[in-house]
Amino acid sequence: MSLNLIDDAWIPVTCADGSRKVIAPWQMAEAGILRPDWPRPDFNIACYEFLIGLLFLADPPKDIEDWDDRCNPDPGQLKDRLAPFAAAFDLLGDGPRFLQDLEKLEGTPNPVDSLFIDSAGANTAKNNADLMVHRGRYPALAPAMAAMALYTFQAFAPSGGAGNRTSMRGGGPLVTLIDPQRGLWPLIWANVPTGQAGQVDDLPWMRPTRVSDKGMETFPPEGGSFGVEAFFGMPRRLRLVDQNGVVTGVTQRPWGTNYAQWKHPLSPYYCLKEGDEWLPVHPRAGRFGYRNWLGIVAGAASTGTRELGLMLREPRGGGKVIVAGWAMDNMKPRDFIWSTQPLLRLDPETEFRLEGLVRAAEVAGSVLRSALEPVLRVGETREAEREAFFATTEPAFRGHVDAMVAGAVVASAWLADLQKQAVAQFDALALPQLAQRDTKKIEQIVQARKYLALAFKGYGKQGKEMFDHLGLDVPVVKKGKAA
Repeated sequence: MSLNLIDDAWIPVTCADGSRKVIAPWQMAEAGILRPDWPRPDFNIACYEFLIGLLFLADPPKDIEDWDDRCNPDPGQLKDRLAPFAAAFDLLGDGPRFLQDLEKLEGTPNPVDSLFIDSAGANTAKNNADLMVHRGRYPALAPAMAAMALYTFQAFAPSGGAGNRTSMRGGGPLVTLIDPQRGLWPLIWANVPTGQAGQVDDLPWMRPTRVSDKGMETFPPEGGSFGVEAFFGMPRRLRLVDQNGVVTGVTQRPWGTNYAQWKHPLSPYYCLKEGDEWLPVHPRAGRFGYRNWLGIVAGAASTGTRELGLMLREPRGGGKVIVAGWAMDNMKPRDFIWSTQPLLRLDPETEFRLEGLVRAAEVAGSVLRSALEPVLRVGETREAEREAFFATTEPAFRGHVDAMVAGAVVASAWLADLQKQAVAQFDALALPQLAQRDTKKIEQIVQARKYLALAFKGYGKQGKEMFDHLGLDVPVVKKGKAA
């Protein structure tokens, strides 16, 4: 018997009392459920998107007043709203299958392991090159795991060779979710866009696949930047293969749906210059901190080329922001990011000043990296010091943002914090090397220390840039005088 993703209990969750259970989607409206509890973080973030998509499909708020009126959920009503869509959410069996090609695809199935973004491809395994990816971890999957793997793969699909389309947000997009930190339902409800309920026919697996072998593109509904299909896109043509109710493989064909000009409501976007096409933001490998805020959790007031995710532009209630996604190098996964950041509500002037704090810190980090060149010859080690600089200054930055929101002027204090940390890191590495009595090396270190100090006083190109970002007066250098 096929798993039905509307009627059946299949989503593992953690509860407020510490217990763990499996629920059907309508039970997300029950009290006491904290979060999804899949064994992989990419499944958990995708599961949030799946549940948000179901609500947007079946019972979205009509406007902000309707959203506010329905913050206290009714599980019975949600069950009734989802029921008409149940026939479209069978995972296996005859007829339309959830997120799978309407045709019965012929060919030799790939291992079911290929549904996972961090699994080794055929060539990688053949060449024994799977250092950062893995092979053979999942020879077979229970239906629930297969359903979540399928949804995650279609939502975040990376590039995969000729004709294998990426997701409508490209491979491994960045996801931003408002998290009121009060359990599952408040998080899901806070991220459901306003609109009208969809129809079964809005789901792409209920019709023949819009193949793209001749360059055909699929655009969002007329008059909007997204529709129901944003949550249920099908860039890959797939059919699961099962034996005795266990999924053992997946058949794939190229040239699935090629999405163009969609703007997913749960992701930030950017463009190279005003008027260009909007592109989804993708995470960088490594720690996500304040240096990554602009255009993701805070606006970039000085430019029209960055845009927060829709739900962060229209925040409801309070809480935090979950930032998550795969950092990809083309089709190769490098890292999975999951971070919790503050939910900011800033007036334009405060947003502009916050941007200045971040950009000044970026310049300061570059100044430190340059100054360390005679101390650390290998570029990667200097880059590691720059990353440590941002991590160490994070608490001070958070404090300055709180003070700035309360009305304080913090530019000079932030500059002092940046200088203190940069000088401390430089001295810790440079001073022991002075004992080597290498005259040339000592001279280089002294000059680098001088360059570092002068930059934080506003001298030189980078010093001026720092002061400009902070709105501080740049020192006047008289003609004929040294800085």
